[in-house]
Amino acid sequence: MNSEGVGKQVVAVFVVTLIIYVVGFSWLEHRRVVKGPWNVAFATDEAGHPALTISQEALGISNVTIRVSDKTLTNRPPSTLVRFFNTTNTPAFGEMPYFDGTFLPGALTFNLLGHEIELLPRTLKLDLQEQPWINGTNYTLSGHGRYQPRKKSRY
Repeated sequence: MNSEGVGKQVVAVFVVTLIIYVVGFSWLEHRRVVKGPWNVAFATDEAGHPALTISQEALGISNVTIRVSDKTLTNRPPSTLVRFFNTTNTPAFGEMPYFDGTFLPGALTFNLLGHEIELLPRTLKLDLQEQPWINGTNYTLSGHGRYQPRKKSRY
């Protein structure tokens, strides 16, 4: 075998590998984002009680509202819609201790004034209690809540 034949084989293997990589990466990236993000509207009522309104088009979830009835925000931020594509998207109030957006919509956890709100594709968890996704449902949270900060990994 001459060196010219080996060179052509190396180039051919490289081109085929590159094509497989580009096609595979494009397909996987499409599958990762095809369902889209969680859409969460952050708002407060006249008394300053915070509320979240959740929707996710691909899962058929819309207008699920969660209110905290016995706590208020002193500085009422304007109503804000946040689309959670990645960890750089931050909630308008409260904190977001966990977000797994590997495949959207992913898993999303909020600490809202001591209440743990977890958005999962199959269920909604409010203070560790599973609730079904029912469009147009209004949930009201009160009391101390059940948010427990998670221990940070050593790794």
